[in-house]
Amino acid sequence: MPEDTLSVLYRAYISCLNHQDWQSLGSFVHEDVRYNGERLGLSGYRGMLEADFRAIPDLRFAIDLLVAEPPRIASRLTFDCTPTGLLFGIPVNGRRVRFAENVFYEYRDDRIETVWSIIDKAAVASQV
Repeated sequence: MPEDTLSVLYRAYISCLNHQDWQSLGSFVHEDVRYNGERLGLSGYRGMLEADFRAIPDLRFAIDLLVAEPPRIASRLTFDCTPTGLLFGIPVNGRRVRFAENVFYEYRDDRIETVWSIIDKAAVASQV
């Protein structure tokens, strides 16, 4: 798959998340998706994302950096949000926080099959 095609697919996936278009998630995420080594499957992955949006009502994924090397893509996502309670075990309780996530994806059949994510939890802790 060409790099530009992979980037277009990824940007559409991020748009799907930001619109909470859960019915379309399977168009972007493989049935057997793994997250940080654990097989969640599409339903588990969707459940994880839905829980994120419940905990952070104003959650929005913003692409800060994107590098494609098919079948993999790397992205630095930034967040500026107000979680309602705990975030990564930190009592944020409605305070505005900014943090980043460095995430790598591997695609199979034009859908995300593997996700490796590292979230800057120290940035959140330093703001509360």
